[in-house]
Amino acid sequence: MKYTLRHLEVFLAVAGEQSISRAAEQLSMSQSAVSAALQEFENRYDMLLFDRSAKRLRLNGLGVTIRTKAESLLSNAQDFDRELKQHEELEPLKVGTSLTIANYLASEYLADYLHRHPRSEVEVVAASSPEIARKVLNFEIDIGLIEAEMHHSDLSQTPWREDRMVVFSRPDHPLATRRQLTDKDILACQWILREPGTAHRKTFDEAMYGLLVDLDIRLQLPQNEAIKNAVRAGLGIGCLSQLAVADDLERGLLVELPLKERPMHRRFYIVTHKHSASSRTVERWMNLCTDHLN
Repeated sequence: MKYTLRHLEVFLAVAGEQSISRAAEQLSMSQSAVSAALQEFENRYDMLLFDRSAKRLRLNGLGVTIRTKAESLLSNAQDFDRELKQHEELEPLKVGTSLTIANYLASEYLADYLHRHPRSEVEVVAASSPEIARKVLNFEIDIGLIEAEMHHSDLSQTPWREDRMVVFSRPDHPLATRRQLTDKDILACQWILREPGTAHRKTFDEAMYGLLVDLDIRLQLPQNEAIKNAVRAGLGIGCLSQLAVADDLERGLLVELPLKERPMHRRFYIVTHKHSASSRTVERWMNLCTDHLN
């Protein structure tokens, strides 16, 4: 095929305007570019489509015949382009999130994404951070939002947002009025924690370096709400993401117990498979995550 869609656009613009300069203005091209494209189109088929005079170009008989077919071809191409763009917009997206992110961030992000792209289909899967990473590696989901860095050669990780772990208790706990918990206080407490292997527990264990083997861990529970309920019931003190306890702290249902020289800051990550095909939907979700930080 010797012609391009650009050839058709130039030919039809010149035919409609009967002027190189006005066609160039319509197409946002230079006059020399329009003239060259029109001449190339004619030369490729060894034909003349216009009667040329000093002031304007007028379609000849062949040009009139070609114009009708060119209009049909260009219209069909534009319709096809719109269909492709609609398909791109409708491409489904599978997002995996850790449990904390699912409970306290995902709904807001999902609502914003669907507001921006109302025709999109999005599925959100919630699981532990290691499980979300596994699903990304197995191509079960397109993108994951997790609470800790995962080490795997096929995993692409983008630092996302900062988070802080909080130690908390009931307001009437004996340590609730302390300005800071010392190592001695930490060892005297009964702890209610997330289960080993989770991102929460990894951050907590790292912060408790030197004390971990002597800690009194009373309960290990798989859900944030279960931990908060156990703490409210007086079974011990807990440690969760600030996201999980912010509302309870603000309402006075729980109180934060600051630790002395044992910070528990961490970072959330966006993870994708290094060898997955590029996707506009994944790119859009990543852009949305970035926008929410501003």
